Amino acid sequence: MIRLPEKFIQRMSQTLSGDLEDFLASYDKPPVRGVRANLLKTSPEELKSLLTYKIERSKILEEGFVLNESADGIGNDPYHIAGLFYIQEPSAMAPIAAAEIKPGMRVLDICAAPGGKSGGIAARMHGEGLLVANEIVPSRAKILGFTLERLGVTNAAVTCAHPDALCEALPEYFDRVIVDAPCSGEGMFRKDEGAIAEWSEEHVISCAQRQRAILKSAYKALRPGGKLIYSTCTFSREENEDNIEWFLKTHTDFELAEQRRLYPHTFAGEGHFAAVLRRKGGSVRPYAPLKLTPCKDKAYAEFIKDTFTVPPKGTAYAYQNGVNIISAELPEAIAPMLRRSVGVYAGELQKGRFVPHHTLVMAEHGGEYARMLSLDESDARLAAYMRGEEINCPEAWRGYCAVAYRNHPIGWGKAVGGRMKNHLPKGLRAW
Repeated sequence: MIRLPEKFIQRMSQTLSGDLEDFLASYDKPPVRGVRANLLKTSPEELKSLLTYKIERSKILEEGFVLNESADGIGNDPYHIAGLFYIQEPSAMAPIAAAEIKPGMRVLDICAAPGGKSGGIAARMHGEGLLVANEIVPSRAKILGFTLERLGVTNAAVTCAHPDALCEALPEYFDRVIVDAPCSGEGMFRKDEGAIAEWSEEHVISCAQRQRAILKSAYKALRPGGKLIYSTCTFSREENEDNIEWFLKTHTDFELAEQRRLYPHTFAGEGHFAAVLRRKGGSVRPYAPLKLTPCKDKAYAEFIKDTFTVPPKGTAYAYQNGVNIISAELPEAIAPMLRRSVGVYAGELQKGRFVPHHTLVMAEHGGEYARMLSLDESDARLAAYMRGEEINCPEAWRGYCAVAYRNHPIGWGKAVGGRMKNHLPKGLRAW
């Protein structure tokens, strides 16, 4: 049984009143896990037919599911490796639903790591528009990039910037700004004992102050008529309703569209708070586009011609000693904050050769491969490939090939003489 801090129980008794007993009883139950279908690579209906786990549709998000079994090892499921779904606690899907994302929008996720919400937002954009996924901590920004890579996102730029710098560079640019703020984590007590150990009333107040600082930056980037989505995975009023009331008092050009609390005793999930704030007005500020240099490298052109029967969509640009395929228009002001993760990082040029990156084979770029080796569980080569070993392939094949699980790419191989050298990144090798 989980031991909750006495002060926390006292605070929740004031918040919940008659529901306190049911709320506390929920902590005797195991935490709820969920998965979200990645709309870039599958549909909810198809995913449900593909997975062997016991799942049911979530009431929070149309493409979300609740796991009704422990599902140990689900992270090594081939469909997960191929990016068809993301493992996400159901209540954490609430901000995705609240944002009402549409293709073609400009969206900023300002506290984006590890990438679950960014991935869900990108999936609803269907490769159209621009997603800027920001994370101030470099190590977490790297994880964010890996998440969007596996999910096949093609229209995102990953930045590692302070919210002040990013939002001041792009005032009134975005249709949606997502602030999934760092918080005291009260909604995670059932799944993370570390959150219990770190909890204190002082920590709650400290988090609330930090959240206000983020909001002071974030609102600047939202265009008139756009929506700011603020969310936490905590229950404290200081971090939720009090912050919203403070923001509305100090920013009179905003209005509250909706806000919602999710509790573990009232729905299948942990805990979350989400509010939608709309900025009044409707004018859009013009921005100069970022000028990039199209890639005219012969080695890259030859690689594309040899590897694809239908090339990836978008324009290839020479960028930071590599090649990025970019379909979204980028604003010039974002240039100082861009990392390698912009659009689809296709690969790098090495002494007259082009070496493709894992991002290219995972991306939903619309290209069709000249050679794709599709494997399933009945083929011993699948496990061998996932372990990083060489595998057999058709004798006539030469050059880079996509390796897939049931026609869903999972990595590169390079064929020569009936053998395929393994180009799966070492950090992804399993089984």
